[in-house]
Amino acid sequence: MPRKKRRKLSPELESEIAAAKRKVELITAIINDIDDEEIQGEYRTAFNPIKYAYTYVSTLYDSEGLTEGTQKGIEDYKANLNKFEDEYEI
Repeated sequence: MPRKKRRKLSPELESEIAAAKRKVELITAIINDIDDEEIQGEYRTAFNPIKYAYTYVSTLYDSEGLTEGTQKGIEDYKANLNKFEDEYEI
């Protein structure tokens, strides 16, 4: 039976993923507090790619550890978040 390869861990990436989780939770709560349903829906739709990017990188890191994929995933998350914050007032 082949041995399972150990995941390479990164405290820095773990810290970034934890910060991303807090940010996603905060922005989701702010969006949920918007009274106007149409505006709330627009914000929610615009924020979904950021939530998906966070979930992807978090899940990938949990299963594979530090890889090119997880590093690219956190970069994509940050780029999407910056674009969202530039375009939407939160």
